[in-house]
Amino acid sequence: MRRLALALALLAGTALGAGCDLLAPAAPRAAVETTAAQRVPPATAPAGAKPQQPAPTTAAPSAQPATPAAEATPAAPARATPAPAAQRQAATLSGPRLKVVATFSILGDLVRTVGGERLDLRVLVGPESDTHTFEPSPADVAALAEATLVFENGLGFEPWLDKLYASARSRARRVVVTVGLPSPIPATDGDHGGGDKPDRDQAEQSAHGEFDPHVWHDAQNAMHMVRAIRDALAQADPANAATHRANAERYLAELEALDAWIIQRVATLPAARRKLVTAHDTFAYFARRYGSAIVGTALGSFTTETADPSAARIVELVREIRAAGVPAIFAENVSNPRLMQRIAAEAGVALVPDLYTDALGKPNSPGDTYVKVIRSNVEKIVTALSR
Repeated sequence: MRRLALALALLAGTALGAGCDLLAPAAPRAAVETTAAQRVPPATAPAGAKPQQPAPTTAAPSAQPATPAAEATPAAPARATPAPAAQRQAATLSGPRLKVVATFSILGDLVRTVGGERLDLRVLVGPESDTHTFEPSPADVAALAEATLVFENGLGFEPWLDKLYASARSRARRVVVTVGLPSPIPATDGDHGGGDKPDRDQAEQSAHGEFDPHVWHDAQNAMHMVRAIRDALAQADPANAATHRANAERYLAELEALDAWIIQRVATLPAARRKLVTAHDTFAYFARRYGSAIVGTALGSFTTETADPSAARIVELVREIRAAGVPAIFAENVSNPRLMQRIAAEAGVALVPDLYTDALGKPNSPGDTYVKVIRSNVEKIVTALSR
């Protein structure tokens, strides 16, 4: 009987303790969550005297140092304190990256250099690929649909882009990096749209492909493109505008030095030897800026989509090459070299393979960045025409 009475007394004491818990004032939210976690082990322990010893009010302080939730509470005011500038920049750069599209690899390299790690960049027409003959994939449509910005050359270089943009139902801002370019070169009759129309403004003529689109072969024009990229990224990503501007300023200084190097390097050639023959009309801006002449091109057009020239046109070009005394002609990385091989053989001159014209080279090649493209081209041209 004594044992029964003692058991009943213990049960009554336990119930009374539980009732007191129910009647106790509500604790603050963080304290309630911590206490609930601390109660789990006693609730599953066997009945006995030892599990009843830690009261709820004494258990919380003993467990608090080892509980992550208790440590997180005092950290909240620290997050409200302004962080140093370097920490704020690091936190921003760790956030979601800006989704952008560039139409072709050379433009993509300019965008990547200015935007850096802040960008989730997709280039539609990759290295060693021809923008003139590009056919988009479903993945390209999806990229345009998700993009915030689309960087394009303009001047008729991407005739497929309007349709692709509409198919993707994209809401991205289109940034034409050649808008405002000083003195774009008009197309001649038969080239990309039939000559300059003085009664149209530059934007309208650009849409119809009435200017030579290969502006990047003049490093000063590449600088114009970089400024357009810088301004668009700074506007779309204001939290990192200072970073985009700093990247652009460093790159502009590099391009300024590149421009000076080209002038110096081409000047080592006698003026009579600065004559170019290429597969299609792609070096007019280079020739104008750096004092060279275009003898002729195999395709006679700004685009590689043009059909192979007639036999009469090849005979005429061979005659022009011989008359100009050109020691070498140049194939391109985006066009089939067979036609240029035939012309070189008939003219009795050397064929220099694969100038980088409308696209970067493959990764780890001598032309896998814009700056390396220009340096490689200039070295090949100067070396070949010096012989």
